Amino acid sequence: MLSFSLTLLRHGETQYNKDKLLQGMRSVSINSEKYSLCLLQECGQCFVFVCVSFNVGQGIDTPLSEVGKRQAEAAGHYLQDLRFTNVFASNLQRAIQTAEIILRNNVQSSNVEIVLDPLLRERGFGVAEGRPKEDLKNMANAAGQACRDFTPPGGETLKEVKTRFQKFLKSMFQRMIDDHCQAGQLACPSTCPAPSVSPQPMVAGFADDGVADLPIHALVVSHGAYIRVAVRHLVDELHCSLPAGLKMNHIYSACPNTGICRFIITLDIGENGPQPSVVHCVFINRRDHLATLKDSD
Repeated sequence: MLSFSLTLLRHGETQYNKDKLLQGMRSVSINSEKYSLCLLQECGQCFVFVCVSFNVGQGIDTPLSEVGKRQAEAAGHYLQDLRFTNVFASNLQRAIQTAEIILRNNVQSSNVEIVLDPLLRERGFGVAEGRPKEDLKNMANAAGQACRDFTPPGGETLKEVKTRFQKFLKSMFQRMIDDHCQAGQLACPSTCPAPSVSPQPMVAGFADDGVADLPIHALVVSHGAYIRVAVRHLVDELHCSLPAGLKMNHIYSACPNTGICRFIITLDIGENGPQPSVVHCVFINRRDHLATLKDSD
């Protein structure tokens, strides 16, 4: 078996975040055009059509704002003494910039390769990308759905985002085995670090919570809606154990810009490839590093 730490981090703020615009997964702009969404809704004993008109926005691969850069610097300083053996990031520039800033501040991992993976891109919001979040709420209301569950035309369903995350996990697990275990082995040899993992990792409020005794550590930089789906999958479907006192509404809450989540994953290696046998949550959506940023502002 192989045990490793997984630190999952959202990118820093962009101007779109500040302006409450949906960014999504596009890496190029699209032409703006008029679009109408009409749905049949029940109203008492009759049915009526509810229509919402809006302009399709521009899905732009936005860079970090100045605040976002400072957030990434703060996260980098917070994590600077941790050694990352593997780093993965979405191939959208806001995630790439965040990962680069974090590694530039790291005293042990500055030369680690950043593996760019489109599977880590933000959820696709279809025609709503580039538009105010309020437009998405209006479309969801017209459809009679909660905003978090609504899929705009051309967008990704939550199930599709979860499938992308599952594909990423499979790829990452294999990469961890290839990098840290001897080739051709169905199980890690004794020389491969696979320390025993406590059922309840120590959480003391420090940057190295849960990773002090684990030499293998992956950093993954992604996006807010994607991370929300990822955490739900780890907790609900991989039966991740949770720290005492952690409330469910915090677990499923939105991850702030440069918010940090950490898990410890143990892989069993069989004929069908590496599979997670034990998953522990250390913390969710930690933002301690942002306190110093607010103080300086």
